[in-house]
Amino acid sequence: MAHERQFYINGEWVNPVTPRTMDVINPATEEAFTQISLGSKADVDRAVAAARKAFESFSQTTRAERLDLLKRILSAFQARYEDIANAITLELGAPVTLAHKSQAAIGVGHLTQMISVLETFAFEHMQGTTLIAKEPIGVVGMITPWNWPINQITCKVCPAIAAGCTMVLKPSEIAPLDAIIFAEVMHAAGVPPGVFNLVNGDGPGVGTAMSEHPDIDMISFTGSTRAGILIAKAAADTIKRVHQELGGKSANILLDDVDIEAAVSTGVVDCFQNSGQSCNAPTRMFVPAQFRGVAVDAARRAAESIKVGAPSDPAVYIGPVISLLQYDKIQAMIQAGIDEGATLVTGGTGRPDGLNRGYYVRPTVFADVTPDMRIAREEIFGPVLSILTYETQAEVIALANDTVYGLAAYVQSGSRERAQEISRKMRSGNVYINYPKGDLNAPFGGYKQSGNGREWGQWGLEEFLEIKGVVGYAAG
Repeated sequence: MAHERQFYINGEWVNPVTPRTMDVINPATEEAFTQISLGSKADVDRAVAAARKAFESFSQTTRAERLDLLKRILSAFQARYEDIANAITLELGAPVTLAHKSQAAIGVGHLTQMISVLETFAFEHMQGTTLIAKEPIGVVGMITPWNWPINQITCKVCPAIAAGCTMVLKPSEIAPLDAIIFAEVMHAAGVPPGVFNLVNGDGPGVGTAMSEHPDIDMISFTGSTRAGILIAKAAADTIKRVHQELGGKSANILLDDVDIEAAVSTGVVDCFQNSGQSCNAPTRMFVPAQFRGVAVDAARRAAESIKVGAPSDPAVYIGPVISLLQYDKIQAMIQAGIDEGATLVTGGTGRPDGLNRGYYVRPTVFADVTPDMRIAREEIFGPVLSILTYETQAEVIALANDTVYGLAAYVQSGSRERAQEISRKMRSGNVYINYPKGDLNAPFGGYKQSGNGREWGQWGLEEFLEIKGVVGYAAG
């Protein structure tokens, strides 16, 4: 890869208008291993102009042409699979097993799923004598985060291509390498010039310029709720569609008819995946009060059995968190849990034993957490689990919903009917019953301050389409 200091605009690798660079840090070593260029409004203007021009023709392509393009992208992605996985290990600190089997794999999953969706998606139908047509919304600005980087890129780019939109992508500046490789994938696949453009940069320099740009018709953003608010405000003056997938504080409800030890152990592992850096991580575990002791013991054993260490080790489950900033925030939240009186079951502040370098966090479990504590209310984005207890089913439903977030909820029960009943009462965009296998065609997105709109599969495609009614299209 030789394009770290360039942007991909109008089918070419170009230098920034104003040179400005930033170190990219390996979180496992705390050392810079490369540099990228940071863009400006002038770079965004160039990319948007290219996308606007390309939209004129790309929006008129046929389903067959876009299917062929997506298949070529998939083939080019598979040819660079190892490079993408290795980049994610280097820039994010994702353990090699996670990077290869989950992080890079989900990119293939979204491409494959979107090809399947596009094959049968109904872009038009008749409603009496009126034609209802779904057409590409236009130029899309995409702002993606660092935690599951290729996932968030492909779950935006794939439906945009399928819809006939053109786009400008700003990936996270602290985990940008996989996005640069993805731009090389798009070039190798023969994506027409201007359809896909990449401008690296930070939020103030590039994100704001994209959000405010009058020639961008839609912003699709994944990241923190705080940043989402700023983007929505910046986009308001141009009345563009703002599609957001934001933070979460997901509840994991264990009912009294479930195998508590098994459900707790699986919940701990799920919570700590990707070093706890997942917006839908099940970070609030609710257990029946009578099983408090069993749950705490099972959580301690599960957390202490997880291997933390160098991302290059295939046996490692938890690598470092992404940055010193995130490390410090997580340490402060762990200390807040201790100060507010929660019971520290295992873990705590500081690095794990034997790890003196890198942004490693001790896998941490708190018990006796109350709903008013910060660790129960704020998104920590690290390997920290809070265990809360409840007495009745009605109480746990109320406690689970008592959050400003609404991205996901988890329900574990020996009775599918009980779990189904609770799922209907969860104020969240997703509910997962009994730790199911993932579904890339299920709608992904949140209620409340977890965002608006949906991604993945047919639901993601719908977000990139405008609806047109042609009245009198057919004779009455």
